[in-house]
Amino acid sequence: MDGYKGARKLEVKDFMIRDVITVKKETTIRELLKVLAHHRIGGVPVVDAEGKLLGMISDGDVIRFLQPKARTVYDFYITIVVNEQEDFNEKLVHSLDFPVEKIMKRRELYTVRPEDDFENALRILAKHHFKKLPVVNQAGRVVGVISRGDIMRQITDKLLNS
Repeated sequence: MDGYKGARKLEVKDFMIRDVITVKKETTIRELLKVLAHHRIGGVPVVDAEGKLLGMISDGDVIRFLQPKARTVYDFYITIVVNEQEDFNEKLVHSLDFPVEKIMKRRELYTVRPEDDFENALRILAKHHFKKLPVVNQAGRVVGVISRGDIMRQITDKLLNS
């Protein structure tokens, strides 16, 4: 795009989803799973009452939290199916009432701003293997999210409709 006169650089706001689904730190894992399933998404920003980013939570975080101490698929099968099915079920039921604050990612949070260069968001997503990246304004409030899937759909739409 740089070679075209008058063409503006693509910015994060050109690709971000503005209708962001978020949860609060008090949201239980059970409630989180319902939100993820209902909206068919894999993760959400965790925000405070003012909409400021506190962390990120994904279905992968929940799986890692619930994972039994198994080293192989065979160990997993023996642990869950044969030896400890009841223990796992109890852990699962008990864990569903934990707040997402216990397992959300707080450190090494990467964000972008709506006016940031789109290529910067792509670099962050690619380098860190993130699926989603929160978009925050200058006050730190979540105003959007940019995801790999949304980027691919937009690029595909633009290529197919050109």
